[in-house]
Amino acid sequence: MREVASERDVHDRPAIIERIVTLEVNGRSHTLRLDTRATLLDALRDRLGLVGTKKGCDQGACGACTVHLDGRRVLSCLTLAAQAEGRAITTVEGVSRPDRPHPVQQAFMEHDGFQCGFCTPGQIMSAVALIAEGRAGSDEEIREFMSGNLCRCGAYPNIVAAIRAAASQGDRDADI
Repeated sequence: MREVASERDVHDRPAIIERIVTLEVNGRSHTLRLDTRATLLDALRDRLGLVGTKKGCDQGACGACTVHLDGRRVLSCLTLAAQAEGRAITTVEGVSRPDRPHPVQQAFMEHDGFQCGFCTPGQIMSAVALIAEGRAGSDEEIREFMSGNLCRCGAYPNIVAAIRAAASQGDRDADI
């Protein structure tokens, strides 16, 4: 990371401090010049055009912005982009295969695990992680480990059914 100081603005406020950050997103390297305060969510959406990750509450309460950082789910609205440098970032665009959707995505389609679809990318990212973590043992366990993802439409029973179906496929194709 290199810091790059901008000049003072017209109101003589302190300069914005930027950094050159290289992010490894969905297997591709991207070098960006970012404000040091830029969130991973904003870098993904605004700078890389990966708009599958949603900006819901922007406070870490809804889970719509969930991505994987080194295989673990994180809220990208609460993660600075600079914190993700040198780590593997996976977004909802990166979980599917070129020839088919990820088993969790397929299960969401088959079980109508979405209604308006806004929360769906975060739900899918959390579901992929909880299956990989071995936490899909019961419906109660699924609900507990999905509790950080909110759905306004109330599609929770279908979401649990989709996760249960994807988890029953075992480890095949359920990689993060």
